[in-house]
Formats: sequence, structure tokens, C-alpha cells
Amino acid sequence: MDSCLFIHGFTGGEYEIAPLSQILGAHDCLSRTFTLQGHGGSRSDLLQSDRQGWRQSAEDELNTLLTRSEGVHLIGFSTGALIASHLSVQYRARIKSLTLLSTPVFPLNPVQILRTLGQPAMIRNYIRKWGSTPAKATREFQRLVRESFEIYPQMDLPTLIVQGKRDHLVKFKSAGYLEQTIPSGRKQVLIMEKSGHMVCHSEESPAMMNEVLQFIRSSGN
Repeated sequence: MDSCLFIHGFTGGEYEIAPLSQILGAHDCLSRTFTLQGHGGSRSDLLQSDRQGWRQSAEDELNTLLTRSEGVHLIGFSTGALIASHLSVQYRARIKSLTLLSTPVFPLNPVQILRTLGQPAMIRNYIRKWGSTPAKATREFQRLVRESFEIYPQMDLPTLIVQGKRDHLVKFKSAGYLEQTIPSGRKQVLIMEKSGHMVCHSEESPAMMNEVLQFIRSSGN
């Protein structure tokens, strides 16, 4: 049985990757989701956390899963993809594959994001969400983004890169950068033409999730 660890995004939660986790679980994968340190609670909880704590909470979950499995497939969404990238290098010998969903290699800045949202309701939701996000937490996210540039050239595991073409939080060139920079001999890039940032919650999600399932099955050994 393949073991899969899912890592959600910044200020998000397990719901972001739940559809994919459920699909893999229904196909005989041991799927483990969890909540990053400081997430899923109050603004104060997020304020008291940092990128080291986010990574440590993911590492703790990985080590728990490794007590039951010889190897683990890492699946990270958005900031979770950055964390998964770090873990894939740190635990290289025990990681079977890496799936990167909507990786913020080049995140859009707030002004650019507002230009891409379009609908007033989306703009209001964005302003409300980011207005309640502590500045310290945002700085920690930005530091994690910068630190990850040292990690990408070290990632030599089978890697699947998934990017929505209409992503309003991540520049589209992020996927191309990963494809060019990651030295793995086995890389796949899946562009979701009609999808935004939430690639597990779009009309194209079923096809994407099937691609992830096939990729993990082919990376099992």
C-alpha cells in the first residue's frame, strides 16, 4: 500500500487537498492529512507560529507515517508544496515521489492579485482573508519562498508539477521554472487550462486527480 502525506497551504487547511486525499484513499493509498502549526485556529495562533514550526509539524507527521511505511509520497499544495520540497531533500532516501500543486515559486504581490480576481465577491474575500493575516506570518511565508530557491536544484526524486493557468495567487511561470530547475530524471508537468489556485476544487480536478494517482502508482518502487 502506498503511503501519502498531504500538506496544505498558508492560512488554509486540510479542505484544500481533501478531495485528492479521499480519492487516493479510495484507491488503496494510506492518506494522511493534518493541520500545520498555527493554522486552523485563531489569528493569535498564526501569529505565534513561524516557518520553522510549519516545517516541524509536517516533519513530525512524516516521521509518524514512516514508522508504518518504508517510503512516503509527498503531496504539497501551495505553501505546502514548498514544505514538501524541503522534506523531499531532507528525507531523500525515504521519499518515493513528490507532487507539487500550485507551488508559489513566484507568488503575485497584493496589487497584482487584486487585478486578477475580477469579481467583487472574490476581491472582498481576499481583502478579508489577508486583512486578518498577521504581517509576521506573511513575512515568514515570504522567507520560506526565498529559502526554497536553494532547495529546487537538490530535488532529484520523481516529481509531478501541477499548475492552474488561471491561478490568481501564483505566477504561471512558476511551473516552467520548476521544470527547468529540478534535476530529477523523471518530471511531469500538468497544466490545468481552466483552473485557478485551488486545483483540487475545479471542474478539471477529476482528471488531475487521476493523473496524480497514476503518477504515484508508477513511482511506488
